[in-house]
Amino acid sequence: MYLKSLEMQGFKSFPDKIKLDFGKGMTAVVGPNGSGKSNIADAVKWVLGEQSTKSLRGSKMEDVIFSGTGSRKAQGFAEVTLRLDNSDRSLDYDADEVAVTRRYFRSGDSEYKINGAAVRLKDINELFMDTGIGRDGYSMVSQGRIEEMVSAKSEDRREMFEEAAGISHYRYRRSDAIKRLDAAEENLLRLRDILTELESRVGPLKEQSEKAKIFLELSEKRKGLEIGLWLDQLEKSAAQIRDAANKYNVAKVRYDEICADLDKLIQQGETQSAEISGLDYKAEERRREVHDIEEKISAEQAASAVRENTIVHNEETIGRARRDMEAENTALADVERRIADCGSEVAALLEKAGTLKAEEDAVDAEIAALRDKDAAA
Repeated sequence: MYLKSLEMQGFKSFPDKIKLDFGKGMTAVVGPNGSGKSNIADAVKWVLGEQSTKSLRGSKMEDVIFSGTGSRKAQGFAEVTLRLDNSDRSLDYDADEVAVTRRYFRSGDSEYKINGAAVRLKDINELFMDTGIGRDGYSMVSQGRIEEMVSAKSEDRREMFEEAAGISHYRYRRSDAIKRLDAAEENLLRLRDILTELESRVGPLKEQSEKAKIFLELSEKRKGLEIGLWLDQLEKSAAQIRDAANKYNVAKVRYDEICADLDKLIQQGETQSAEISGLDYKAEERRREVHDIEEKISAEQAASAVRENTIVHNEETIGRARRDMEAENTALADVERRIADCGSEVAALLEKAGTLKAEEDAVDAEIAALRDKDAAA
């Protein structure tokens, strides 16, 4: 197993994505103070699960994210990926290459991945346990770490030796099992207390259980009856819907027939109205003609009355004018002829007036018949 590469993006002084490849030999990182050499070591510790901001030379975890400069804006997250060659299966993971990724957002959310699959921090710690690569392993020794290890207490050195010997994993499992046993013991105590409390409730609960069984049986019966009633109502509703649909279809056919008959009647009414309008126009013309003839008759009657008055006057004057009768015989004959002509003309006009009156009565009767027919339609 050996370190293949380290990829960083947005971590401390590395805003852009950068990849450092490492070979099987020795690799040295050389640079002046402040160039970011220690940030590479911090990135390795951070991706392996380091939680102490002091060890990462910061005051809070957000400090690992690139905070920006005068010419570049700050990043929203920091991400580091550590790739290891695992062809010898030094790590308990079935893959020739193991890539461990850690991503942290300014919101405080973080992600851990192994070969792209999301995992927990606990899974990463267990993966590197007994390999010396963990965040507290002996494979990473920073400035002042050697002096700390030499002057450390025997208990602290023991943890390092246990990891080098490959037994820290078992100590971790043992302590984890002890924690689980303690938790199980606490749960057992709680269960005993709950059991003691419930034993006093067994009798009442049994009665309630019997009542509950009876209730469930009755509830099932009620449910069956309700379902049957609902199905019966559904069938009745379906029959009513079918009957209503049939009635609707019959009514629709009848409605269409009535609409067709109504359209025909409307057309006939319009035709008859046009005929009535024409007859009204003709009747009006006849009325005007009759009125003209009546005016002529009145004028002729007035003239006839004048003539009759003249005749009467002439007859009155005949006696006084007998002596002049012989001289005026010729004139009298002319007058008589004119009277005869006027009488014939008056008779002709009266006959024509009677004919026009009969025609007017016939037209009025025809109009009344058409109006009665239109009203009956």
